[in-house]
Amino acid sequence: MSESFIQHQKKLRWSMIHIGLIGDHNHDVIAHQAIPLALNLAQNHTGLALEFEWVATDSISTAAQVADYDGIWCVPASPYRSEAGALLAIQFARLNALPFLGTCGGFQHLVLEYARNVLGWADAEHGESNPSANRAVIAPLACSMVEVNDLVRFETGSRIAKLYQSAESHESYHCRYGLNPAFTSLLASGPLRASAFDSAGAVRAVELDAHPFYMGTLFQPERAALTGILPPLADAFVRACGARREGGPEPAGVRNG
Repeated sequence: MSESFIQHQKKLRWSMIHIGLIGDHNHDVIAHQAIPLALNLAQNHTGLALEFEWVATDSISTAAQVADYDGIWCVPASPYRSEAGALLAIQFARLNALPFLGTCGGFQHLVLEYARNVLGWADAEHGESNPSANRAVIAPLACSMVEVNDLVRFETGSRIAKLYQSAESHESYHCRYGLNPAFTSLLASGPLRASAFDSAGAVRAVELDAHPFYMGTLFQPERAALTGILPPLADAFVRACGARREGGPEPAGVRNG
């Protein structure tokens, strides 16, 4: 094997985007079937080479274990085996300008991490894992959204509206829990803002200003890939990961707190 070939392979490896899929992989979960398809469609559309790795939540004990990814996607199918592992990855992405997408369970844990570590609500809980919590920022939905397709309206001027190039979209769900309405106004008081709603005004997506890409959706946009349609959020997420890989905005240093 020639030295030039080895160097070429190293160059290809270095230019490839590395994405961590945070969650406990289960091929029976429809969203887990859809995510690789969505990433492949995004790769073909952007021309950016990528590889992804499923990262079990109970394998994450330090931020260093997710520090080498160019982007993190916290995937559906909670409760996770380790809530702490998922929250650690989400916090790392938020603090270190790492592109982050959270769908369904990822959205729920994005909100939980923000409540605890930004708002300072140490007692914030997920209602699925702690139903009797006094401050369950994630609570049962008024109506279960398991295998439901519903209209989502995007906030005017939001990043998600610009990515969809539309004021609304019909999206698929598989969830029973969402943002507790009692905490909507408090969560929206900081840089994390609601950016999509259902027809009744319930929050269905959030995004973080002043971050290269940090978004969460209660719906599962990845499911569009099952019909061969490129999800706008998957496309934008991969582009953000590519920008980071190519030397885009970098954090001053790895932050863990």
